[in-house]
Amino acid sequence: MQTSIFIDDHVMFRKSLRKMLEKDAFPFYEEWERAREIPREFWLKLGENGFLCPWVDEEYGGLRLDFSYSMILIEELERVGQGLGSGVCLHSEIVTPYIAALGTDQQKRKWLPGCISGEKITSIAMTEPGAGSDLAGIKTTARREGDYYILKGRKNVYYKWGNGRFSHCCLQNRP
Repeated sequence: MQTSIFIDDHVMFRKSLRKMLEKDAFPFYEEWERAREIPREFWLKLGENGFLCPWVDEEYGGLRLDFSYSMILIEELERVGQGLGSGVCLHSEIVTPYIAALGTDQQKRKWLPGCISGEKITSIAMTEPGAGSDLAGIKTTARREGDYYILKGRKNVYYKWGNGRFSHCCLQNRP
């Protein structure tokens, strides 16, 4: 007996995404891998077609779809190649949710629409010497100075895909 969690809307989402990827990603993937960059035009095309951050609330420009649509996005991007899948999913399923969950309403209104459209591409800096990606072991600190924060520490790896326009920097701001 075969069962599926997917309904007709999922099938349509997958077909639309697959058709776009066959035209706009498969033919160029090896070139993108060599350049180590996902072109801005591709990000914008993903956004234009509703494939970035499909889970974001409608009030911020999202579709408010459940996680099963994100699963489809991940599966189809991975069919093209691991670099594309990890790059887009880092933005859509890992970094942007921090804004949605922890941001103020003002921050959400400022950043989420661009994350959905592909105009804003997120990145993250979290690994550190001696801590790796163990967030509990992070030593980088932030100290407020007027309207700015002064960051002090080191990062080993900075995860950025496709000309990221802003980044999350994992740090501690405890004294």
